[in-house]
Amino acid sequence: MTPRFFVDEPLRGDAPLALPAGAARHVQVLRLQPGDPIVLFDGLGGEWDAQVTQIARNAVAVRVGVHRAVDRELPLHVTLALGVPANERMDALVEKATELGVAAIQPLMCERSVLRLAGERADKKVAHWQAVALAACEQCGRTRVPRIAPVLPLAAWLPVAQATAARWLLSLREDASPRVAPATSAASVVALSGPEGGLSAAEEDAARAAGYLPVTLGPRVLRADTAPLALLAQLGWRAPD
Repeated sequence: MTPRFFVDEPLRGDAPLALPAGAARHVQVLRLQPGDPIVLFDGLGGEWDAQVTQIARNAVAVRVGVHRAVDRELPLHVTLALGVPANERMDALVEKATELGVAAIQPLMCERSVLRLAGERADKKVAHWQAVALAACEQCGRTRVPRIAPVLPLAAWLPVAQATAARWLLSLREDASPRVAPATSAASVVALSGPEGGLSAAEEDAARAAGYLPVTLGPRVLRADTAPLALLAQLGWRAPD
């Protein structure tokens, strides 16, 4: 597969370009040579054929070629709002959610959150997760990079959540239905799920009061980092080719 790299600036065809430092390092690690083809994308849609023209010790020059209007996104704009799981599970969740087509991720601090993030530590985590999403886009072929939003307490986020989107709450209560994500005519979906141990009763009540439809993914209790991915997989499977 032709190597793919993200460039954080608008690209244009038939133009020289110095690759950003991260992409240049990858070109060198892959031992690419002048004349080798690569693919570039800038997050604005589609991707660009390009060719390595020069490799220096700390820089790589390329020539941008033809733009191709490829689209590998889900037909639904899906935002995952989730209680951040502990340890390194969030890294894997961001990577796999990106591969499955998530459009945005909203990390939340909930009553039962094991990992507590605020201030500079939270900012550093968000920057790290954004880099994980970017790397996943380079690998999986996506041309738009999901946005990782700043960490917020659930209580602060609920009142400002997207009012025009379909809103689903992954729930363990017996009245949650259906067992799969419901069909929707909305162009966007916000799916809310809790951390380890789930949302507290008060948090789930607040989400329901804010218009979130309680749904379940089946009779088994999925981990905090599994449930959102199961939902995304269902949405991707339903999506037309």
